[in-house]
Amino acid sequence: MNEISHSGTGLSHKSLSHSARRANAIITGLAIGVVVIVGISLLLGRYPIDPIQAIEMLVNCVVPIEQSWTDQQATLFFNVRLPRILLALMVGCCLSVAGAAYQGTFQNPLVSPDILGASQGAAFGAALAILAGFTGAMVSVSAFFMSLFTVFLVLLISSRAKGNHMMVVVLAGVMVSSLFQAGVSYTKLIADPNNDELADITYWLMGSLTGAKMSQVGIVFPILLIGCAVLFALRWRINILTMGDDEASTMGVNARVIRVIVIVAATFVTAACVSVTGMIGWVGLVIPHLCRMLIGADYRKLIPASMLMGAGFLLVVDDIARLATTAEIPIGILTAFVGAPFFLYLITRKKKI
Repeated sequence: MNEISHSGTGLSHKSLSHSARRANAIITGLAIGVVVIVGISLLLGRYPIDPIQAIEMLVNCVVPIEQSWTDQQATLFFNVRLPRILLALMVGCCLSVAGAAYQGTFQNPLVSPDILGASQGAAFGAALAILAGFTGAMVSVSAFFMSLFTVFLVLLISSRAKGNHMMVVVLAGVMVSSLFQAGVSYTKLIADPNNDELADITYWLMGSLTGAKMSQVGIVFPILLIGCAVLFALRWRINILTMGDDEASTMGVNARVIRVIVIVAATFVTAACVSVTGMIGWVGLVIPHLCRMLIGADYRKLIPASMLMGAGFLLVVDDIARLATTAEIPIGILTAFVGAPFFLYLITRKKKI
C-alpha cells in the first residue's frame, strides 16, 4: 500500500513539474513574441524606417552617436510611433490582467474588466467633458475619475444589499452600468453635431490609440505599474479565492480583504486605460480564456501569461488598425470583430476550458 502511495505521489510530482515547465516555456515564448512584435511595429507604417536607423535612434537616447537619420524621421519615431506602441502594450497588458483578476475574484469566466461599470462610467465622464468643451487631457481626467466613482457607487450599493455578496456586486454593476450607458445616450442626443461634439463622443466610444503622446504614457504609467504590481503580487491568493471563502479562511487568507484589494487594483488600471484610449472591449474577456486554454487555471502562471499575450495582441490589432486602410479603423471595432467570434468558439467547443 505504501509503495503504491509513494508511486502515485511521484507521478503527481512529475506531472506538476511537467505542467510547470510547459507553462514557463509558454510564458517565455510569449515574452519573446512581444519583443519581436514591438521590433516589427517600430518599423511598420506609411513612412517606413530602416531597422538600423531605428536602433541607432534608440541608442542615441543613451549614448550620443553620429546622426544617420533625418529630423523628420526622429519626430515620427519618438512623437508618433513609439508612444503609440508603448500605450498599446500597456493597455493590452492591463486590460488582460484586470480581466483575469476579475474572473478569478468573482469565480466567473464570463466576467470582464467592465463588469462593475468602469467603462461606462468613463464613457459618461468623457462625454460630459466633451459637451463642456474640454479636449485632450481634461477628457481623460474626467473619464478616469467618473470611472472610479462608478465602481465606488457599485461597491457602496452592494455593501447595503442583502443576499449572496458576489452576486449582489455583479447585479449592482450591471444596474449602474446601464444607468451610465443611458447617460451616454442622452449626451449623444443633446450633443451639437455642427461643432463636432457628437462626432467626438462617438469616436471616443469606439476606442482608438490615434494621437497617443508620451505625456499620456507618462501620466498613466505609474497607475498601471502599481495596479499590475499589486495583481501580480496577489496572483497566488487569487488562486485561493477561486476555491471559495470557506476554503480561503481555512488557509489563513481573509478572502473579503483580498477581494477588495484585487477589485480596487483592477479598477484603477481599467479606469486609467479607458481614460486615454476610449472603450476597447473583449481584450479582458478573451485573452485570459486563451491563456487558460494554454497553461491552465493556475493564476501564478495565468497572470503573467495574460499580461504578455494581452500586450502582444493589442499591439498587433493596432498595427492592423493603422495600416489596413487609408482611413484608420478605431481599434475597439477590430477587437470586437476578433473577440466576439473567438469567444463564441470558446463557449461552444466541446472540451471544457
